[in-house]
Amino acid sequence: MNFAAAWRRSSAIVGLAALAAAVLAPYALAGGYEYPKTRTVDQVDEFHGTKVPDPYRWLEDVENPEVQAWVEAQNTITRGYMNNLSSRPQIARRLTDLLDYPRVGLPSKHGAWTFFSKNTGLQNQSVIYKQKAGSEPVAFLDPNAMSKDGTVSISALNYTNDGKLAAYGLSQSGSDWLKLYVRDVATGKERKDVLERVRFTSIAWAPDNSGFYYSRYPWPGSVAKEDEEFFQKVYFHKLGDDQKKDQLVYERPDNKEYGAAPSVTEDGRWLVLSVWNGTAPENEVYVQRLDRAGAKIETVASSFDASWDFIESDGEKLYFMTNKNAPRKRVIVVDMAGDRTPREIVAEERDVLEFASIAKDRLFLGYMHNAHHRLVEHGLDGKRLREVTLPTLGSIGGLSGRPGDPDLFVSFTSFLFPSQNYKYDFASGKLDLFQKAEIDFDPEGYTAHQVFYQSKDGTFVPMFLVHQKGIRLDGNNPTLLYGYGGFNNSLTPSFSTGRLFWLEQGGVYAVANLRGGGEFGEEWHQAGILERKQNVFDDFIAAGEYLISSGYTQPSRLAIQGGSNGGLLTAACALQRPDLYGAVLSQVPVIDMLRYHRFTIGAYWKPDYGDPENPSHFKAMVAYSPAHNVKPGVKYPSMLITTADTDTRVHPMHAKKFAAAVQTANTSDQPILLRVETKAGHGAGKPTSKIIEEQADLYSFVLDRLGMTLTSGRQSANRVPN
Repeated sequence: MNFAAAWRRSSAIVGLAALAAAVLAPYALAGGYEYPKTRTVDQVDEFHGTKVPDPYRWLEDVENPEVQAWVEAQNTITRGYMNNLSSRPQIARRLTDLLDYPRVGLPSKHGAWTFFSKNTGLQNQSVIYKQKAGSEPVAFLDPNAMSKDGTVSISALNYTNDGKLAAYGLSQSGSDWLKLYVRDVATGKERKDVLERVRFTSIAWAPDNSGFYYSRYPWPGSVAKEDEEFFQKVYFHKLGDDQKKDQLVYERPDNKEYGAAPSVTEDGRWLVLSVWNGTAPENEVYVQRLDRAGAKIETVASSFDASWDFIESDGEKLYFMTNKNAPRKRVIVVDMAGDRTPREIVAEERDVLEFASIAKDRLFLGYMHNAHHRLVEHGLDGKRLREVTLPTLGSIGGLSGRPGDPDLFVSFTSFLFPSQNYKYDFASGKLDLFQKAEIDFDPEGYTAHQVFYQSKDGTFVPMFLVHQKGIRLDGNNPTLLYGYGGFNNSLTPSFSTGRLFWLEQGGVYAVANLRGGGEFGEEWHQAGILERKQNVFDDFIAAGEYLISSGYTQPSRLAIQGGSNGGLLTAACALQRPDLYGAVLSQVPVIDMLRYHRFTIGAYWKPDYGDPENPSHFKAMVAYSPAHNVKPGVKYPSMLITTADTDTRVHPMHAKKFAAAVQTANTSDQPILLRVETKAGHGAGKPTSKIIEEQADLYSFVLDRLGMTLTSGRQSANRVPN
């Protein structure tokens, strides 16, 4: 399959003709696939006496014209492969049809206004609407009108308590970097305020609406170049002022990797600062009284010895979730008018306490039971009142309510139905459907259930399975296994129209709740980080082995999928067990574990991954790092590796180095494809059009490599995989 000549004819890259000729000198592998010849360099680094080659170091430079030509060549090969799949247009149409349904976000009330997001179906970005009682909703913020291709998205949106002003951030092409703006709600007019150098921020309005608190990074040139993405500080922006006049509120010069998120309590009495250190769950908390002029910042929790998640205040009482002396978390109250000693009001349970919210005069606690949610109502004194019955085994996507407000809205979803909004009846304790989602899919023929399997060291790991009812366990079902396993993130039941398409084709969908996540509290998280990271890969490999031994599938019909940290997961497992999988989807992956911390925000991930400058960490990291474990002469399974040149979170060099290494080393007849986006980032804010394009490529690739024949309805006719 030679797409190099076609690329030379159609390339629109100006001034790269000579480079393209050199880069595109192809070499052929088994099966007739031809990849761009990727040159190597004699780069060798030394870690603790061990010399480590890095032959593809030159691919790290996104701006290098040679790298750009190489990327274009890779994309041409991938596009040629996809365009040769006759089923792809039909797959794209079905994915489009499934996604074409109205989606409404949770409503929130501020003064006389109610705000909510809505997507009519195929809009690239959801629109923010405003509504007054008795009136029709009116579009308030429409990011679709801010760019022709839908690559501008809204982030960090917050309103004043009276609903008169909104501050919001705009991201371009999926970047984590934002610009903040302020808009008048009644008139829809923009204020002159524009704030830059903003990323990973919350917006907290002052009680008098004179301005807001936010987090900002240093101006270029004000610090060393390598520190421009560190030393985040909290500022107060007074409306109408130039940003350079913003008042510094809080900073931590003792560690450049610390950041802080501001929030203001509902009554406007307290500024709460949650200080974070990378992706570690532990944090510090500081508060400042806003109802007393000149009040100093005071300490609530320091030392980074536990997580302290602020819930809300009740006068002088501050409510927190914490894992201090409670790995699965409990609720405590700090009385700022008393001795300020944390007092437990809801003890740790067997299930993990994942979120909490105060609405009306009640405390609502969300627990995770074997990776799906429960909701329990308490009084503000901690007394348990009742458990709220949820529609089915699934996930709470969010709670929307405020202290003193009589309304509470709950977003709920599961594998087989999209997110729907429910209104809580405080009198009966029941959830009443408030906004139903209508979608072109009948879930009656499908089932979702949970199993537990044993990992390599004997640990039992839960896994969700979703498939058509009555399938035969004959080892012939095409199966897509998804995982993440890191950063204390939990995989609870979630909805995806792409997965509905997979189920329609007779596929089995599996989600493994690996160690490294937060499904069973901090102990589960700790069991999959640093020197224990191999446990995560062992758990995922064991999940595949379970699916095979239980008769669901066989290696040639098993595909694995993961993104970001999950992309690391699938890449590492593909290298450790190439015999176990028929297809591998590694999306925006972290690959080079010895250099990850030198790019974008990689240094923030050290609490999970470790620091290669630490000898013990290095030994564990180099043992699994995909960039350092590709072996020549191995028959690797087919792979589709995705990234984006505008990804400001996981640098695209990871995917590029991995693709180059596996393409060079592989001796199987399976394709190793690299797909590089140019106007989308890590994932957040990706326009609907690009979501459909990417999903069409992913599912077309998997159907082709697992030997599936596309059908329009129930179960696909199967053919022998390539």
